[in-house]
Amino acid sequence: MSVERAPSRKRSVVKALTYRVIILCLDFIVIYVLTRKAEIAAGFMLVSNVYTTVGYFLHERLWAGVKWGLTATAPTTKPDS
Repeated sequence: MSVERAPSRKRSVVKALTYRVIILCLDFIVIYVLTRKAEIAAGFMLVSNVYTTVGYFLHERLWAGVKWGLTATAPTTKPDS
C-alpha cells in the first residue's frame, strides 16, 4: 500500500538552501556583468539572500498546507507472491 507523504520542515529548509546557492551565483554573475564591480555584486548578493531565503521558506511552508490543486490517488497494493 502506498503511503502519502507530506513535506517535512527539514526538507523545506534544505530545498530553500540549495535553491539559494543557485540564486546567489546567478545574482553575483548578473550584477557583476552589469556593473563590473565585485564589491557591488557581493553586497547585493548577500543582502538579497537574507530576505529572499526567508520569503521562499515561508512560501514553501504555506503551500505545504494548501490542498488546492492536489488530486487524490488510490492506494496501491502489491499482489500476493
